[in-house]
Amino acid sequence: MKKLQNTLGKPAWMAFALVFVVCLMFGVAIGTAQPVSAAQTATATPTPADVVATPEPSYVGSDTCAACHKDIHETWMGTLHSQAFSSPVFQEDWTKLGSKISCLECHTTGYNAETGKYSEEGVTCESCHGPMQPGHPQNPMPITPDYTLCATCHKSTTDEWRASKHGQANINCEACHNPHSQEPRAESVNALCGNCHKDTGTSFTHGTHANSGLQCTDCHMATAGHTESTGGLFATGHTFSVGSDACINCHKDTVHTRDSILQMSGQSAGTAPSLEELQKQVQEQEQTIQNLESQSSVRLYTGLMQGAIVGLIMGGVAAWVVSRRIRFVEVEENDSEAH
Repeated sequence: MKKLQNTLGKPAWMAFALVFVVCLMFGVAIGTAQPVSAAQTATATPTPADVVATPEPSYVGSDTCAACHKDIHETWMGTLHSQAFSSPVFQEDWTKLGSKISCLECHTTGYNAETGKYSEEGVTCESCHGPMQPGHPQNPMPITPDYTLCATCHKSTTDEWRASKHGQANINCEACHNPHSQEPRAESVNALCGNCHKDTGTSFTHGTHANSGLQCTDCHMATAGHTESTGGLFATGHTFSVGSDACINCHKDTVHTRDSILQMSGQSAGTAPSLEELQKQVQEQEQTIQNLESQSSVRLYTGLMQGAIVGLIMGGVAAWVVSRRIRFVEVEENDSEAH
């Protein structure tokens, strides 16, 4: 009987241990698992009623900006930006180009390439600052404070500027231009340039032109002008280099006229010769040429005669010397044979 109890005791302990481990593991799983209610709360998708929608920026028009920025708006009204769409120059070029929709990207505000619609004609406040920000004026309007903003439309001008010393020195558009009025940031162009270029030298070019009332841009930004349609792009002179256009724009009637240049320099051109005098000068020059040709022929013949005479004399002397040498050798040979 005692042996039977020992035999049954071993399986019992094994069953107990197995059930104990299983229960222990189950308890650990229960303790570490997130409650159902908490898990549902964490993973539940919020309903539309629980979400506060954030307003998107939208175009409101320049009149809205004018309510607070009246002075800036009035200044902008007289600029080329405000007339970017209504300008007769643009309208003429746009018509020649077949009213290309892509032109509106720069000549309107809020242009949508997908719909072909826009918010407002011209380059308005929101063209540079972007659509109205929700909560403005508490939330400021964004702006890009360098040339990259202007380059979105002024591509040819920006390319010229990059090639200039201004571009190499990273002197951006806003350093010279007031973005709202598009006027120089000084009372005049010369005053603006003089902020950096203190000493322009005492050269003839700077002295006489400055005394004539010319501005720096008259020469350093001279261009041929907008004379024909070029797809909306043409030179604006932002390389600031002085080329032939600068001279021709003012001196087109005198740049190749000798008399005018002499008068400007204080010299006298004299009286122009008559036709008869010119013909007489031509005849005299032709006679001089003939005389020179005759003299050349005479010199040639004279040289030939002189050469012939000298050749005869020198040839005779040479022949006599050689003949005498031969005779002398023959005499000596005869004497040798006789002995």
